[in-house]
Amino acid sequence: MTEPAGTATGTLSFGPFTVTTHERLVMRDGVALPLGAKAFDTLIALMSRPNDVVSKWDLMALVWPGLTVEEANLRFHVAALRKALGDGKDGARYITTLSGRGYCFVAPISKVEIPPERRATQRTELPPVKLPNRLQRMVGRDDAVAAVSGRLIASRFVTIVGPGGVGKTAVAVAIAHDLLETFSDAAHFVDLAALSDPDLVITSILLMLGLPAQTDDPLPALLAHLGEKRMLLILDNCEHVIAAAAPLAAEIFHAAPHVHILATSREALRVEGEQVYRLAPLAVPPDNPGLTAAAAQTYPALQLFLERAMAGGAQIALDDGNAAIVAGICRKLDGMALAIELAAGRVEAYGLEQTAILLDERLNLLWQGQRTAPPRQKTLQATLDWSYGLLSDTERVVLRRLAVFAGHFTIDAALEIVPDQRVDRSRLFDAIDSLVAKSMVAPRPIGAMMRYRLLDTTRAYLLEIEPDETALAARHATYYRRWLEQAGTTWATVPSADERAIHFSALHNVRAALDWCFGKGGDVGIGIALAAAAAPIFLAMSLLIECRRWSERALLAIDPPSRGSAGEMHIQAALGLTLMFTRGGSEAARAALSRSLAIAEARGDAPNQLQLLGRMHIFHERMGQFDAALGYAQQSLTVAETLGDAASIALAHSLLGVSLHLAGEHRDALRMLEAAWHGPGTERISTVHGFDHRNRAGISLARELWLQGRPADARQLALQTVTEAAQMDHPITLCIALIWAVSIDLWSGDLDGAEENIDRFIAHAESRSMGPYLAVGRGVKGELAIRRGDAAGGVETIRACLRELHDSGYELLTTTLNIALVHGLLALGQIEQSARLIDDAIRLVEQGGDHLYMPELLRMKGKVLLSLPDPNRGEAENHLMQSLDLCRRSGAKAWGLRAAIDLAGFLAERGQCEEAKRLLRSALEGFAEGSETADIRAANELLRTSSAPSSL
Repeated sequence: MTEPAGTATGTLSFGPFTVTTHERLVMRDGVALPLGAKAFDTLIALMSRPNDVVSKWDLMALVWPGLTVEEANLRFHVAALRKALGDGKDGARYITTLSGRGYCFVAPISKVEIPPERRATQRTELPPVKLPNRLQRMVGRDDAVAAVSGRLIASRFVTIVGPGGVGKTAVAVAIAHDLLETFSDAAHFVDLAALSDPDLVITSILLMLGLPAQTDDPLPALLAHLGEKRMLLILDNCEHVIAAAAPLAAEIFHAAPHVHILATSREALRVEGEQVYRLAPLAVPPDNPGLTAAAAQTYPALQLFLERAMAGGAQIALDDGNAAIVAGICRKLDGMALAIELAAGRVEAYGLEQTAILLDERLNLLWQGQRTAPPRQKTLQATLDWSYGLLSDTERVVLRRLAVFAGHFTIDAALEIVPDQRVDRSRLFDAIDSLVAKSMVAPRPIGAMMRYRLLDTTRAYLLEIEPDETALAARHATYYRRWLEQAGTTWATVPSADERAIHFSALHNVRAALDWCFGKGGDVGIGIALAAAAAPIFLAMSLLIECRRWSERALLAIDPPSRGSAGEMHIQAALGLTLMFTRGGSEAARAALSRSLAIAEARGDAPNQLQLLGRMHIFHERMGQFDAALGYAQQSLTVAETLGDAASIALAHSLLGVSLHLAGEHRDALRMLEAAWHGPGTERISTVHGFDHRNRAGISLARELWLQGRPADARQLALQTVTEAAQMDHPITLCIALIWAVSIDLWSGDLDGAEENIDRFIAHAESRSMGPYLAVGRGVKGELAIRRGDAAGGVETIRACLRELHDSGYELLTTTLNIALVHGLLALGQIEQSARLIDDAIRLVEQGGDHLYMPELLRMKGKVLLSLPDPNRGEAENHLMQSLDLCRRSGAKAWGLRAAIDLAGFLAERGQCEEAKRLLRSALEGFAEGSETADIRAANELLRTSSAPSSL
């Protein structure tokens, strides 16, 4: 017989099992099964609908009524239920899973009657449950509770390990409450925190169990009492009495086979039978300026902060504007539950921003928590006092010295910096091993190497106890200077963001060392060398403002005897580049770069001379001095050939190819750019200048391909370079790729693609305070507005952008923006202004050397002349012919098509339709098969309609 369990009375049976619903008891052959409360509820929910598929959503609603839980919780309890029932063993089948649908109870169910006297013997009398109240809501720990519960049922002995304040006790209490039914309410919580004498551990357990504790040797009596009993024993806060708690737990585990032990400690008990579960801090949002409120709310640390802040009376409406502030607070507190709760309690008084500022100034270790909290958890100071007091003298010395590290450090760094006559290397190894075990130092594998760190709260506490020693800080700064100098030979070739993240994981320590060097009592000499060694890494990570700040401080500190040194050369080079990207073509940037190049030449330092010629090349490009930039590119090839290595020559090819491209020398530019993109050594063109030159060659090559009639290849290569630049996680390189990709989008008539790329460009430029790039981004937005019909708004935007670019000395894209502005003025009917502007633009190109744009300027000059109130048709035709002829001679086929379209229209108006058609067909010849751009579509449309009377 099979009937719904929900409608049955008495005891139900299936297979060898009996289920007494009102007692919440499942037995097999008279022995109770160790089922958790939720596993039992899952069984009853499935038995209530035998042979029916119960969807996972319905099942979760039945087992967790009124609550929203993750599907992983259901899977865990179904798995635990199946294991307890032996589902699948020896052909037995009780619960089936229907993929994508749910679960089904398939065993026949019957009613049985059990005599009352037999029922009474099924349970063994145990002391009443004694557990602390669980939290009303525990954030972000469902997976931990499920995982530890599963281990505890399976292996009987689990220790939850983690630093103070991470939430070990809260998790243990939650587990105990969840498993109450499994242990027939026999769960006992022993708080060892208040004990000062390890001998009182066993006494505390005896008192909890209601047993006498007066005997001289109470252990045999305790083990005899527990021998056949089934219960859950929670030993909380074992770390300070671990010498007694660990062997006692081991004795109970072996002598009482039905007792399950759950311990919490800041270090493992390290006894036989123990399973260690290391409780990690709550997950925190990443350091991402674009973090949204929706994304931030998925992180448990932030959820806990908001809940506790609002419970304390704060009114917080999380939005995209303040999400980064809350995320920063959670990161600063390392996701530690106690620290987050204490900080959240300050929001009602100080507000979000001020709370964050207080944390940045000094982690406030004395902020008060809940009145009912244990003494050791009323403040962070108390929690850390508790942990620090448990350490040996050597461990305390080592821990205080490890506080010199900001962020992660390697064991090699510790071995170089920490030891002295008080602590030798062997003691250091032992101490770090012990500190990791005691959750005072957190290990973390990064790549193939293990790294370590102190939580920020721990580090702040230690620095309050004993601020940095001068000798220790000097060793720390010297170590990272040497590390940077050695790493400098390899870091520039690291291709991906993930690999760079591993390589640059010591950056926090570099910053801390620089702070000390240039601070009160620091060593300025070490600081100057450190700033010089750090500059390339700051540039490789596009940390421009930071690089500029340290470079300026170092230059102010250089004494006269050190002038002209390699250190000054590197610092001047870094300063010049950062000033260029953040402030445009300032005189200060020019002076710094010129000084650096002069030092390299005086020292006969050809490798650095090549790098600096590259910086001077791009500086003059950005200034609009394209002929001067070409000169520096030609010099770079001479120096590269003397060096003779493939990477140096590839770098020079990139510089020269870009200059030739901008000079309108398309055939030579194509040859140089292809060599820089495909040739030997290109994979080693580094970002030592602040950007990747191979990528810059690639995006310039894409523009050349478009101009020479291969638009599909151009767009594919543009997409590849943008993708590769994004994978580098290098904002300057990505910005360069994006702005040139935008030009290809605009030339092709893909306005949506241009807008998507320019929005990405603006976002990355904004993230690194690249002022000139932001102005360029707004200018392109103006051009898009003109193209889409808003000529007035677009003209106003471009004019404002050009004023800003002129003020900052950034003229690289002035010509393209002037062309767009002419389009806008023509659309507004402001013909005289457009005429003056086009003449000025032609003059500037003749002076500066960016002849790339001359065909377009000549074509636009012809359009302007035709738009005058009294059109000068002869002069207009002459300019269109000049544009077409220049395109044919230089190889700019795509712009030649534009000139041909305008000229064909002009000829058609004079009745020379056949000549116009021949002109268009000739202009279309030579484009790659299947090419598609707005210009090609326009030309084909003119040819298609050429038979209409009003057409060609």
